[in-house]
Amino acid sequence: MTGNSEKINTTILIAPLDWGLGHATRCIPLIRCLIQKQCTVIVAASGYHQKLLEQEFPGIPFIYLEGYGIKYGKSHVLLRLMMQLPHFFRNIKKENKWLEKVIDEHSIDAVISDNRYGLYSNQVPSVFITHQLQVKSPALFRWVEGLTRKRLYRYINRFAECWVPDAPVKSESLAGSLSHPIALPAIPLKYIGWLSRFGEATVAEKKYRATISLSGPEPQRTLLEEILLPQLQNLNEPFLLIRGMPGATSVPEMPSGITVVNHLPAADMQQAFLQSEYIISRSGYSTLMDMQVLQCKCIYIPTPGQTEQEYLGECLEQKAMAILKQQAGFNLAESLKEAERFSFKTGAAYKNRLLEKVVDEWLEGLCKR
Repeated sequence: MTGNSEKINTTILIAPLDWGLGHATRCIPLIRCLIQKQCTVIVAASGYHQKLLEQEFPGIPFIYLEGYGIKYGKSHVLLRLMMQLPHFFRNIKKENKWLEKVIDEHSIDAVISDNRYGLYSNQVPSVFITHQLQVKSPALFRWVEGLTRKRLYRYINRFAECWVPDAPVKSESLAGSLSHPIALPAIPLKYIGWLSRFGEATVAEKKYRATISLSGPEPQRTLLEEILLPQLQNLNEPFLLIRGMPGATSVPEMPSGITVVNHLPAADMQQAFLQSEYIISRSGYSTLMDMQVLQCKCIYIPTPGQTEQEYLGECLEQKAMAILKQQAGFNLAESLKEAERFSFKTGAAYKNRLLEKVVDEWLEGLCKR
């Protein structure tokens, strides 16, 4: 099957996790690919994730799917996350029952789940997308990583396939040991390259000193915004602040040199990033993929308590591919001065040649069922 194939009347359900916007944004190139293959795509989502994808794909149908609703809190983040684990596992069972009903009601032929562990089925083939085959734990609890991986694999192995949005070779990967752990799931595993909603990087005249892209779960998104807003007011330079709130209708008042938007469509966001000297954002994996594709110079601020983002940021800083800063005590002016002195290694231009190949093979298998 190729991009010019005839319509195959295949209906695919895609459902991203509601943990920051990254799971939704990295589904954009996948949805584009499936639409190009003339599949019927239905998206299961809610809240900001649904609003974001509706803006990118106004013509496709959506089904309401309740989010996991994981809360970070302002302090004792790890403890709060651990206390929510029973709720997390209850949601997995709940969404699995939801899926069996939806498959019948909407004549679903296959399911693609981005990190939603309950969306597996015996009725139709189901694919699980994750870059995090190994969950990173704080240093004091590093001994539980193997046990955590085995627990997650119990869920992943209920799917038909597992797709990993990263390079197949660890030395070329962005996620490092997260996507290349010492043990792999029992089901077929395929690396599909970096998933970015953006096209190839182009040269653009610089318009902003920096673009600040906020994202991630509350209340940490708001806490970082509250740290940055007063600092922005004291800098007499042009900045763009993207709040990461699709569908919101109001923005905070700022001096004329500071542009504030709640959200931008992918094409406009790509242009804004390319017009910026630096990008300041969380070190979520989807953001890393986007920034590497655009070859941006980045200052990353991990979400406090999110060990995955801390690990990813540290890996890139060690390779001189980004600057890593902590949220507590973050100083915007000093960080930008450091960025001026920093020798960024942005890497070569990247084009994903794996995604279409894996999707073609998968759709051919569906046609033979």
